[in-house]
Formats: sequence, structure tokens, C-alpha cells
Amino acid sequence: MKYASKQIGDPYRYGGTGPGSWDCSGLAGGAWRKAGVKLPRTSQQIYRAVGKKVSWKGAVKGDLLFFYGSRTHMGIYAGHGYMIHAPNSGSKVKKIKLNGYYKRNFNGGVRPGL
Repeated sequence: MKYASKQIGDPYRYGGTGPGSWDCSGLAGGAWRKAGVKLPRTSQQIYRAVGKKVSWKGAVKGDLLFFYGSRTHMGIYAGHGYMIHAPNSGSKVKKIKLNGYYKRNFNGGVRPGL
């Protein structure tokens, strides 16, 4: 979480794996790599590769949350109803409050490192 938090304000870049610019899966992969866990490159590959699945209510700090039917977006759960993510082109890495929109579009979570 510390590593992901330090990236807040970095620009989004499609295919970005840092440092300096990120896409959603690049940010997650970079943060977990810093913790000693290697993840695949894309959000769909990460979801398939990590065996420990978590629910919306079961998420803990550091878990990866996935959104939309094809799991094309993801973020890192920051605890207390917040997520750090690299949203989209023209935006920056940010910490956001998970609201009804994200809950409605939630499509699974994983806990890497187990």
C-alpha cells in the first residue's frame, strides 16, 4: 500500500508499468512486485492467476478489486472503503471512495501473495 500511495498523482498511460506513469494493472503489478510478488501483466491474467478470491465485503487492505463484465479495470483496496487506481487516459493515479457505481460494477477480487 505504501508503494501504491506514493504513486498518487502520477499520470495514467495505457500499458504503463511505471515508474512515472501507470495503467491499472501496471500499478497493481508494480505495488505487489515491491512486496516480492510477481503478477501477470493484464487485469484478466491477474484475476485468473491468483488463486485466493475475495468478496466485496471480504476485501482487506492490499487486495485487488476488479470491475466490469470482462474485468477490464482494477484497483488496490486501501481499506476503509477506499481504493487506489489508475483510472483512464487524461487522468492521474488517485485514491477514491468506493461508491455505488463501483459496487454495481464489481466483478471479483483476489488476494495475491498467499
